[in-house]
Amino acid sequence: MSKNFETPEKVIYVCTGSKCKKKGGKENGKALRNLIKESGLKGRVEVVKTECTDRCDFAPVMCFQPDNYWMHHVTEHQAMQAFNEHIIGKQNK
Repeated sequence: MSKNFETPEKVIYVCTGSKCKKKGGKENGKALRNLIKESGLKGRVEVVKTECTDRCDFAPVMCFQPDNYWMHHVTEHQAMQAFNEHIIGKQNK
């Protein structure tokens, strides 16, 4: 955990409630944290685990902010594609 409180430019909310966690939410979060580190975006982009988004029928669920881009039934591959589109692609603009 960081010693300084800094507001990230972008946040990815990953549901890790019981159904989302069982269906890949935990692995999606780990993959995204690795992508952030590999991309040199630590401190600028943050993954936040949410306990439940109340969308259990659509597990696993995640959301990219500030784009307000919601995803459901997300595979690790789809999470990585969305990261490239909503995080990496927007860094270059």
